[in-house]
Amino acid sequence: MPSFDVVSEADMIEVRNAVDQSNKEITTRFDFKGSDARVEQKENELTAFADSDFQLQQVKDVLTNKLAKRKVDVRFLDEGKIEKIGGDKVKQVIKVKNGLETEDAKKITKIIKESKMKVQASIQGESVRVTGAKRDDLQAAMAMLRKEVADTPLEFNNFRD
Repeated sequence: MPSFDVVSEADMIEVRNAVDQSNKEITTRFDFKGSDARVEQKENELTAFADSDFQLQQVKDVLTNKLAKRKVDVRFLDEGKIEKIGGDKVKQVIKVKNGLETEDAKKITKIIKESKMKVQASIQGESVRVTGAKRDDLQAAMAMLRKEVADTPLEFNNFRD
């Protein structure tokens, strides 16, 4: 029975590369000279540091540009609130989302069931497995999901015949 998985996972290697490139650009830019602006990464969590709110916004702009160039969807980023740390310095925690949340998975299965296509969807942990009798039906389901679900970055993997 042909099947595929619908997942939402950021490529963490590309995220690491984007963080490294961002830090490299921040250290060479004239408007950041003498400041403590940087981006740090711990697992699925990025922390942006800067001397002011304006500089923090500039750091985030550099980071999103580098992520976009490395083909990492910026919809994976979940920005926390800006915190003040000692003096004028500020920081912001940015979480990198991995896996489909349960409400998104339920939404995907509902869309597939309402479409009346000859495919079945089942939630399996942080992914949705879609099975069908024909390969063409599965490809049509992929195209429909790309069009219908715009708020979550989706990837399709484990395509099996």
